[in-house]
Amino acid sequence: MLTRKQLELLDFIKQRMERDGVPPSFDEMKDALDLRSKSGIHRLITALEERGFIRRLAHRARALEIIKLPDAMEKSGFSPRVIEGTKPAAPPAPPRGAMPIEAVHALELPVMGRIAAGVPIEAISEISHHVAVPGSMLSGRGAHYALEVKGDSMIEAGINDGDIVVIREQVTAENGDIVVAIVEDNEATLKYFRRKGGMIALEAANPVYETRVFPDHLVKVQGRLVGLIRSY
Repeated sequence: MLTRKQLELLDFIKQRMERDGVPPSFDEMKDALDLRSKSGIHRLITALEERGFIRRLAHRARALEIIKLPDAMEKSGFSPRVIEGTKPAAPPAPPRGAMPIEAVHALELPVMGRIAAGVPIEAISEISHHVAVPGSMLSGRGAHYALEVKGDSMIEAGINDGDIVVIREQVTAENGDIVVAIVEDNEATLKYFRRKGGMIALEAANPVYETRVFPDHLVKVQGRLVGLIRSY
């Protein structure tokens, strides 16, 4: 999945290569996407290269090769409108069946350190960095944040060590929700939430780990899992 800017840059490179036979310069790319500096273009080029859409050819200036195009551009003929030097007034409506460009728009979320999915770790409260998250992943209103998973206690729920989980801030949960819970004000964990009378069970998704049960006043829900990002 590409962000809107990545799609715009890929389409601009494609159009210029079809027209001129050579890719545009970084200055031309910067002006076409209305960016303030070429560093933004470098980041977009790197992202497209890492995702296998383009390749930089060594020892040649302005040498880019398009390896593939997103399905939406190849099969439906859809391409984002890129006007050199100016912003388009509005994006074109996608053909029927194509993914609207807004659906791939990415938002920056703070990564609030690591969350335990295994042996408990100390509570998290400081931003370590930011991560780009597709807007379509965010669930409903309210603030969202991200956490890096540490451990394997939620592996049978498809959550692996090193994954980034997207959390919607909330202080309540339903039975069966995967939540960020603060236990006794000093440890954070990612577990299934189960309420049993005045007790709360924090249940792992790995038979190696026991379910932990606490009086409800010792557990504070800090958010509910709404998405996951994995790097390969």
